[in-house]
Amino acid sequence: MITSVDNARVKEVVRLRRSRERRGRGLFVVEGMRELERARSAGLGIHAVYAAPELIGDAHPHRETLDGAEEVSARVLKHMSYRAEPEGVLAVVEAPQRELPADATLVLVAVGVEKPGNLGAMARSAEAAGADALLVAEGAFDPWNPNAIRASTGAVFSLPIAATTLDDVRALPVRRVAAVVGAEQLYTDVDLTAPTALIVGAEDEGLSDDWRAAADSTVAIPMNGRTTDSLNASVAAGILLFEAVRQRR
Repeated sequence: MITSVDNARVKEVVRLRRSRERRGRGLFVVEGMRELERARSAGLGIHAVYAAPELIGDAHPHRETLDGAEEVSARVLKHMSYRAEPEGVLAVVEAPQRELPADATLVLVAVGVEKPGNLGAMARSAEAAGADALLVAEGAFDPWNPNAIRASTGAVFSLPIAATTLDDVRALPVRRVAAVVGAEQLYTDVDLTAPTALIVGAEDEGLSDDWRAAADSTVAIPMNGRTTDSLNASVAAGILLFEAVRQRR
């Protein structure tokens, strides 16, 4: 059992809290039994698993998931964990390298999204809607941030997520539909049954003129609030994605 926070393997896990370290090594940390099971189900490479028996308890229904795990003390697990109240298990996992499928028919493009939680929530909605990929432009591309993983409930493990550019999106053989506050056309009035890329900007700035010009259609989600003039980016993305689902059914 590892009982020292100065252990080299413990320090390795702690270093993976930094985005630059995750990108450089192609590794990230998964916390929690459910997240570990979903990473395995997605076929991701598991480099190491650490478990603190006193935090997990003998009666955990999925304890068999921890076969072969390195045991650590509760103090060490808490030191390794990003969460304030860890479940007692975490793993070092290999970041998948996935590309946009050539036959993609529904893609979500997130532009300028900086908050990992927003990115994770967008991945969750995209995966739930059956989208083929999430493309990230001009924002913080870090789907392996602990907050992104948690907000995605593991969707980032299986959904293809890739960095992109405006030129890349222009070159996609799909119809580009951009969410723009004040657009004349409502999102329910545009045809989303053909291969489509849904483009959503950050709620504070929206999409730049270049992104709007690259769109085949700009659409608005009507606002009925007294003070609210925009939606959270992940909420807007979910509305558009499931409108596409509705139309295709």
